[in-house]
Amino acid sequence: MTLEIPNDLAIALEAAGQVHLLGSWDSLSEESRRNLLSALRALDLPQIQKLGEHLRKPIEHEAQSFEAPMTFPLERTEEQQAYAQKAIALGERLLSESKVGFVLVAGGQGSRLGFDGPKGMVGVGPVSGLSLFGWHAARLTAAKQRFGTRITWFVMTSATNNGATRAFFEEQDFFGLGSENVHFFTQEMLPALDQEGRIVRTTPDELFLAPNGHGGTLQALRSEGMLDLAASLGIEQFSYFQVDNPLVRPADPLFVGLHAMAEADMSSKVVTKNEPGEKVGVLGLADGKLGCIEYSDLPESLREERDSGGQLRFRAGNIAVHMIRREFAEQLTLDGQLDLPWHLARKNLKGINAEGQVAEIPGVKFETFVFDALGAAANSVTLEVRREEEFAPVKNAEGSDSPASCRLALTESFGRMLEAAGLDLPERNPDGTLPLEVDPRVAENVEQFCETQRQMTPDEDGWLYR
Repeated sequence: MTLEIPNDLAIALEAAGQVHLLGSWDSLSEESRRNLLSALRALDLPQIQKLGEHLRKPIEHEAQSFEAPMTFPLERTEEQQAYAQKAIALGERLLSESKVGFVLVAGGQGSRLGFDGPKGMVGVGPVSGLSLFGWHAARLTAAKQRFGTRITWFVMTSATNNGATRAFFEEQDFFGLGSENVHFFTQEMLPALDQEGRIVRTTPDELFLAPNGHGGTLQALRSEGMLDLAASLGIEQFSYFQVDNPLVRPADPLFVGLHAMAEADMSSKVVTKNEPGEKVGVLGLADGKLGCIEYSDLPESLREERDSGGQLRFRAGNIAVHMIRREFAEQLTLDGQLDLPWHLARKNLKGINAEGQVAEIPGVKFETFVFDALGAAANSVTLEVRREEEFAPVKNAEGSDSPASCRLALTESFGRMLEAAGLDLPERNPDGTLPLEVDPRVAENVEQFCETQRQMTPDEDGWLYR
């Protein structure tokens, strides 16, 4: 029996302005018809209509005023130091009581790095070759050991890497954390639209789908049942971080404690911009609303402006590390809809044109950004951290923010630990890296390493760890 389009679906597509998707139906094979029908049934047509309306809206006015955020700084007064100690104590208690869940955003592929597989599988360990996933797992294992916490790890994948990510975790025996403590959930994909609001097809029976942005993490936590699971486990806060940064410390008692003491909905870590021209978003207030101000949106005069201490006034570089109150995430995703603004990425898309030919089609992808949730937060903490200790992302194949620059940053971090403990450094490799590696379960910072060194006996060469 020949497969036909259900009448109700055909009517719904026509009402939504998407009847073009049926244009090649008569020429499709039965298998292709099944593929297309499955894709069409999965569409949220009311949402697509709203996106099309958003596409035709006039561009919103640019912000008129900018303010730098209040930060909890690296250089602290005695009063701030005392407050930090209280925050650390609270953070340690919340971690020990398993009130914190850990959300890893890992939907990307390693194709830009020349790697065939999920980005989290890319090896960056200077000696061990440990993968990005492995580094995060080691840091969570360290938290389990130090605070006695139950690790609940929420790993967000995408439709393109979900299977490979799950298989890798199984091969690694879930890095010793237990399969029952690792929960995978998948980011939603959205159709791309052409300039008239019509869904773009990549082939006659496939739609052009793209991830809905890292803000979609919050919606996926809701739709995949992770918010309910977290509530059932007594988790009150989420530690949010992205897969490409192996220096991130997901279980940082200071950050957890500062966030909790402020009764904040959402908080952020930032690093100081290297120089005014560094093209990174900075946290700040635009027309009184907290968020991430893109480099291109900040007037040049403000990029260059310095405070009384000689530092850049707008220096709080966003590194995509957050604490998020679980109930806040629930509020933002009531009725399954994400209450964040849409961002439009306009670009040429390779797809099927009106004549049924493969062509470059001027189109739009729709994304949400998690940092936009800061604008809805009743309270927020912005914690300044040292870039060299907590931020070494892997984004590019070569140059800055590459696997090579990440390995160098890791070994420099390890080198500072050894020097602080009074140990000599080995000769550098030809690429400038130090031939050493410190497992996060041993130490994640100078203070922890020195304490560990005092408690252990070095080998005959004076080395504790290689």
